[in-house]
Amino acid sequence: MTQRKGEKPTISIQEHMAIDVCPGPIQPIKQISDYFPRYPRGVPPSAPQLVGKAGPPSSSALSSSPATTSTTSTTSSTSAESERPNEDKPDRAFAGASASLQATRRDEEPDVEGYDSDDSTTLGTLDFSLQYDQENNALHCTINKAKLPVPRYKKGLKPMDHNGLSDPYVKLHLLPGASKANKLRTKTLHNTLNPVWSETLTYYGITDEDMVRKTLRISVCDEDKFRHNEFIGETRIPLKKLKPNQIKNFNNCLEKQLPVNKTEDKSLEERGRIMISLKYNTQKSCLVVGIIRCAHLAAMDANGFSDPYVKTYLKPDENKKSKHKTAVKKKTLNPEFNEEFCYDIKYADLTKKTLEVTVWDYDIGKSNDFIGGVSLGINANGERLKHWFDCLKNKDKKIERWHTLTNELPGSLND
Repeated sequence: MTQRKGEKPTISIQEHMAIDVCPGPIQPIKQISDYFPRYPRGVPPSAPQLVGKAGPPSSSALSSSPATTSTTSTTSSTSAESERPNEDKPDRAFAGASASLQATRRDEEPDVEGYDSDDSTTLGTLDFSLQYDQENNALHCTINKAKLPVPRYKKGLKPMDHNGLSDPYVKLHLLPGASKANKLRTKTLHNTLNPVWSETLTYYGITDEDMVRKTLRISVCDEDKFRHNEFIGETRIPLKKLKPNQIKNFNNCLEKQLPVNKTEDKSLEERGRIMISLKYNTQKSCLVVGIIRCAHLAAMDANGFSDPYVKTYLKPDENKKSKHKTAVKKKTLNPEFNEEFCYDIKYADLTKKTLEVTVWDYDIGKSNDFIGGVSLGINANGERLKHWFDCLKNKDKKIERWHTLTNELPGSLND
């Protein structure tokens, strides 16, 4: 094809396609492994390159005497082995490389959490005091403050919220038998790592028997309005460490949540406390039973309270006439009744009787809920038996005692 002067050379479509699809010989595509070096048994790239080769023996060594030759060859082989540890003994090379890599990481990697490795230091400390008022059967728990000496943060609790602060509160439980009935809690302090409560919480109805076998669990939690509250740390104090009527101060490190013994008898779960008075009136030949008050009852309603009332029976009750009932106290877990009931009975017959006391939650339009109960009599044990005997030994004298309510229904009573 002739081309005129001044015209640009034209290329046909066939020639253009031939140029594009036939650039030259086809080259093999590289594998992704070609971009990463290979090391024996996974030695990381940051490991020093220790691979080396021993050179051939010199001619002077070959022309020496046999003894010299053997000595030289032994030395050469030893030096060669020391120069190439990665070829014949990759395990040693990997161990050395790993050690150097770990040392490098320790120097370079920052502490993500910013806390010490000691869990107790991380979770914080709690300052509080305890006092057992033996005369009034009360345990006073004063929660003072919490703090945490962390070098990379301000002193205070471990931050739980996104803003680096917490909304902490403290709750108390008595073990064994922890439940909502014996839970006490402080107010919540917002946006702080150095909470100061200075708040006193009191357990009523604490007996000498409780002081021997009970443990107080104190937990610090972070309140969250939109999710579940978060646990920060806890500490536990056996009540037998306390002396009656003496204040004991504590400044304990908070620990991780410890498991609760779940092998406890569920029938002995505590549902609150009740104060009962007993008196045998010799003039009227009757047993006077006083229902004074209850404390820390289990919440049975959705509003977090109960509408409690108390029923008493003197068993065996052949004529079904021993039932007495108190008035209903609305929306409370610590009701005061101060009511007395009289049972006409001979003094000698008291050794054959059992007083059954039950606490119920009153509901409208449905069955009332059982909260807890206790039995006093010759077949009881512990404080319940002692209370009954004290009443028999001290005629015409009112004997008051606190008793623990359990979820075991005495005598399989129905409401």
